[in-house]
Amino acid sequence: MTRLVHKRLEDGIATITLDSPPNRNALSVRLLGDLEDRLNWALAEPAARVIVLTATGNVFCSGADLKEQRVEPSGGAHEAPVTASFPEIMGLIWESPKPVICRLNGTARAGGLGLVAACDFAIAPLTASFAFSEVRLGVAPAMISVPVLRRLDPRAASEYLMTGEVFDAARAQQIGLLNRAVPAEELDATVAHYAAMLVKGGPESLAITKRLVRDVPSLSFEEGLRQMAALSAQRFTSEEGQEGIAAFMDKRPPKWSVT
Repeated sequence: MTRLVHKRLEDGIATITLDSPPNRNALSVRLLGDLEDRLNWALAEPAARVIVLTATGNVFCSGADLKEQRVEPSGGAHEAPVTASFPEIMGLIWESPKPVICRLNGTARAGGLGLVAACDFAIAPLTASFAFSEVRLGVAPAMISVPVLRRLDPRAASEYLMTGEVFDAARAQQIGLLNRAVPAEELDATVAHYAAMLVKGGPESLAITKRLVRDVPSLSFEEGLRQMAALSAQRFTSEEGQEGIAAFMDKRPPKWSVT
């Protein structure tokens, strides 16, 4: 059976591509299974330093496969097809020790925005549009709210999750859903720029810094300083930290550098 999600590894960058354009890369059970498999591959592959998530066609992801959702679940709402592995997939991306860049090839709707929000970086063409369309279907943006509400400005979250209104890429950047909204012809160069910067970082350092960005704001000021002083000392004396310092002093690339 043909895979609905492809993988490629080149120069330390693992690219994972959704490839189901006939249904706008909807989150079918089959696509979710393939996506989970490809993410686990990228996380386990030592040569993969950065993960890029993208798609084929004009739509990045249209959300849940509604044809599948019309099937009456036999075991209760918790076994609805869309929940098959989607929470685990968003968790894999969110908790990934490797940076994850979402390269949006186009529009995203509903569940597709959960993937966008779970990634560390999100870059889209200015022509892309977005909408949390769940309320207009009589459902709720429940699962995706977990990563989405950690990204969006609170007022914007109320506005767009509750109205289902379509908004453009410039607005998506303004409210925190995207890092960058760029002309379509600059999309690949912008993604490559971020990936090239990320592979220069120490793998352990990047994983730790990703956690810092997420967790430190929840600490009190005094507790934050206490914990971070200990972590700073640990990193300076770590094998990776010592190698980075030696490489800088010797004016050479560190051992983790991708050539």
